[in-house]
Amino acid sequence: MPEHDLYEIIGVPRTATHDEIKRAYRKLARKYHPDVNPGDKAAEERFKEVTAAFEVLSDEKRRKLYDEFGPDSLRSGFDEKKAEQYRQWKRHGAPNGGMPFDFGDFSTVNVGDYGAFDFGSIFGDLFGGARGGRVRRGPIPSQGAHAEAEIAIDLRDAVLGAERDLRVDGRTLRVKIPAGVTDGSRIRLGGQGGRGAHGGPAGDLYLEVRLRAHPHLRREGRDLYLDLPVTIPEAALGAEVELPTFEGPVRLRVPPGAQSGMQLRLRGKGMPDLRGGPRGDLYAVVQLRLPPDGPALHEAVKPLAELYKDDPRAGISL
Repeated sequence: MPEHDLYEIIGVPRTATHDEIKRAYRKLARKYHPDVNPGDKAAEERFKEVTAAFEVLSDEKRRKLYDEFGPDSLRSGFDEKKAEQYRQWKRHGAPNGGMPFDFGDFSTVNVGDYGAFDFGSIFGDLFGGARGGRVRRGPIPSQGAHAEAEIAIDLRDAVLGAERDLRVDGRTLRVKIPAGVTDGSRIRLGGQGGRGAHGGPAGDLYLEVRLRAHPHLRREGRDLYLDLPVTIPEAALGAEVELPTFEGPVRLRVPPGAQSGMQLRLRGKGMPDLRGGPRGDLYAVVQLRLPPDGPALHEAVKPLAELYKDDPRAGISL
């Protein structure tokens, strides 16, 4: 874990929001990423330092602990409850302004009205030391830094789920994409982050999903929208047409008198819900298509003009 102030490492003030921290991290991560700086050990170490700092500051609970207890909260074996107990003791101090504890017995502190306090136990639990205030020396196993990367997927993969290969830091990883992921979803790959120190476990790799635009489908929440070309006879008389979906073609009924913009719903053919909720719907939006322009079309539509009894634009007002 970095020895310097984590906010300075990311380059943000302590009042920075989560989004500000994330933007600053992404900028630095792109700058120092090993793929951008092959063979540059200094850049690689800087990337690890920035990633380790972001790992803490992007986690609301860990950031709060860091703000309260500083670098001590990053040590292996840190006990939040003991730390809070110690902080309360420091805040109140000894009654009547006296010395808060007797240096002759570092393990047990007499704090008057606050009772006997096991001070040596706190330091042992906080910092991995023995009783009596001694701090354990030597290497301490620590988890490797978490890492972040992006994965671009097609809408089909987001709807149906898939498995894809992804190259990260010279490695090829097999990624399982759950059905229902959306743009900005995060996929966690346990143990695929930075290498642990002194025998500690590796960190995790978090993949941020980026959905590629689909040439025909639009997504609004869990619903999908598809423009459906319909001929004038089909719209006027009604018809049964074939509509493609990711699960295969389906038959859809176009009612007589269908107008452009009419939405025909296919229940349960939209986006799945990652949390197990109901699946969204697929809406086919009717779009009237005229035949190619020419004399034949002009002659065919002349009789239709007599069917319009009202001005179709009469209701438009601004």
